[in-house]
Amino acid sequence: MFNMKRAIITFFSTGAYTGYSPVMPGTAGTVWGVIIAYLISGATGLSQALITASITLISVPLAGETVRYTGKSDPAIIVIDEVSGFLISIFLIPFTAFNVILVFILFRFFDILKPYPAGLIDRAVGGGPGVVLDDVAAGVYANIAAHLLIWFLR
Repeated sequence: MFNMKRAIITFFSTGAYTGYSPVMPGTAGTVWGVIIAYLISGATGLSQALITASITLISVPLAGETVRYTGKSDPAIIVIDEVSGFLISIFLIPFTAFNVILVFILFRFFDILKPYPAGLIDRAVGGGPGVVLDDVAAGVYANIAAHLLIWFLR
């Protein structure tokens, strides 16, 4: 039987179904982060922070519901956490082609590698918070690394 609430949650948690990509669903889902970052790139830093925080906060219950529906602890179809992580990664970094590519690569690197404490968060925290918080940590790492690299390359 069709469940509208579940369909809406699935639509958003899977990044408009990009999470169902047969190849690298997390990378495919991160593209939504790039699109949203572009759309908010002209906004003030405060507005960008509020939008990023809102999307991140909304992603926790959406991911949690999808975890519950699927019965898996961190199903690959959930990519809203990658969207949040990318938005954190590019926060206060000018939206240029070079910067977006750099931040994209750094975020995916840290998201896959999961250096401490991201890996610990991934293993120890369950549900929606566990799905999202390791990507938040990866986003923070990528943001710091991108700021340093951009500063160094100037």
